[in-house]
Amino acid sequence: MVETIRRGEESRCGWLKDKFGLSWQVVPTVLNEMLKDKDATRAKRVMRAMLQMDKIDNPNFEDGLRRKQS
Repeated sequence: MVETIRRGEESRCGWLKDKFGLSWQVVPTVLNEMLKDKDATRAKRVMRAMLQMDKIDNPNFEDGLRRKQS
């Protein structure tokens, strides 16, 4: 699996293209939970944080939940 990733291409928001040209996305389980937050503002902050990432990074999501919208 690691070799497939190394020979492929990385893209935004956790998307990868493997050496065969197949695109797939690596998504942490916690992301779904954060996007379903009952507080819509918090969920939007998580989405904004994800859209700025190449590799999805859990600590950045947690920061996004804690931050107030500016």
